[in-house]
Amino acid sequence: MDVPKDQFSTLLDHGLYSSAQILGCFAVSSTSINPETSPHLKAESLVLFGDSLFREREYRRAIQIYKQALQYHKILPKQSAATPPTTRSSLSASNRSSSPNSFNTSAINENEVKFKIATCHSSIGENRAALAEMEGISSKSRNLEMNLMMAKLYRNSRHTRAAVGCYKECLRISPYIIEAIIALAELGVSAKDILSLFPQTPNRSGRPPFDHFDSSRWLQIFLGTVIIILSLLATQRCLELFSELLQRFPNNTHILLEMAKVRSIDPYVVTYMDEYAMLLKLKSDHSKLNKLVHDLLNIDPTKPEVFVALSVLWEKKDERGALSYAEKSIRIDERHVAGYIMKAKKFYESALRLEPGFLGAALALAELHVMEGRNGDAVSLLERYLKDWADDSLHVKLAQVFAATNMLQDALSHYQAALRMNPQNESAKKGLERLEKQMKGVDPDAPEEDEDNEVDDGDGDQEEAELL
Repeated sequence: MDVPKDQFSTLLDHGLYSSAQILGCFAVSSTSINPETSPHLKAESLVLFGDSLFREREYRRAIQIYKQALQYHKILPKQSAATPPTTRSSLSASNRSSSPNSFNTSAINENEVKFKIATCHSSIGENRAALAEMEGISSKSRNLEMNLMMAKLYRNSRHTRAAVGCYKECLRISPYIIEAIIALAELGVSAKDILSLFPQTPNRSGRPPFDHFDSSRWLQIFLGTVIIILSLLATQRCLELFSELLQRFPNNTHILLEMAKVRSIDPYVVTYMDEYAMLLKLKSDHSKLNKLVHDLLNIDPTKPEVFVALSVLWEKKDERGALSYAEKSIRIDERHVAGYIMKAKKFYESALRLEPGFLGAALALAELHVMEGRNGDAVSLLERYLKDWADDSLHVKLAQVFAATNMLQDALSHYQAALRMNPQNESAKKGLERLEKQMKGVDPDAPEEDEDNEVDDGDGDQEEAELL
């Protein structure tokens, strides 16, 4: 029994995905048992079946079906699978052909199937796999939708320069991709650079620019508005900077106060409020911590930061509850680091309760204490193990904590003890070298003069050239 492809496509076009999925099962079975069915027809049927699975959000099944289609496609005589560069006139056509429910052409396109596989990976949070799939499509073959997706994937992966390049390519294809304009402004690209991507329409009417309200002028005004809005929403950037400072200067009272000021400016901000909750707990300011968690729950109870803050609040009252909140934050956003920190801390503490002499768990827990700015707790924990353990890694960790709290003599003695036990300990060697600079009053993080500066300048020039 042959299933008509046009009927299959009609079901997809009308949103009848469940019926299309059932029909797809018959279509794939029919083509697989018929030895006379060409690989071309098998590939087409599989892609349509994959589209129905995609629309029903069965992403993992769809990925497997799309990959089977590509296998049959490779059997076909080699034809150019490259999609010609998208122009503005072909924009609508290219967008239709890339959407998972409109694969109605007579031959499948390998790049479009790869794009669909990447879309499935992205839909289930597998950004790395999605990016790997998209990077398998040559830059000349990517249409607008593909470039936009790559930009978002790069941005989520913190590959800012690559994201900027893809967003710019979107605007070269069409200047009306508003989300690309906003994203470039958020990533710090200047208005001048963004405007240079727009087609320059000369004003030949002789009227003033505001009277001649062409598309280019409209986009310029919109871009200016976006930049003003971003400047008004600078609280987000402030919180990002404070978060970076906290990693370098943990348990800093000044940063705590500044984060409180930012929150007073925008009481509805949620980003980085989990780290603010950790700071409040360190300062034993339980009333403010309670109020913060209460406010966050009222603002948006679906954000991972809210559940990390809840985990912080319940850490001493109910350890199981604290762990469940940390796990929930990870389920919401698997890239949310603070959730992993809280979860790891609970596991390390449980491991030490079950086996108090487990040095590996103690070292890991001490590292988490340092990350949270609880250097005193880290020292107390590690010093308990000095009585029973003669271990170079234990002395190195203690030295690192003492160095971070500017107790340089204590740090020196522990680095020396580590090297006496193990002269090949690289962490101790590097730590001692860094400590000696500190004791001489030299910034250990300062770059070397002359040669390093020249290298940095070269890298900066190269990066600037690539952005342009």
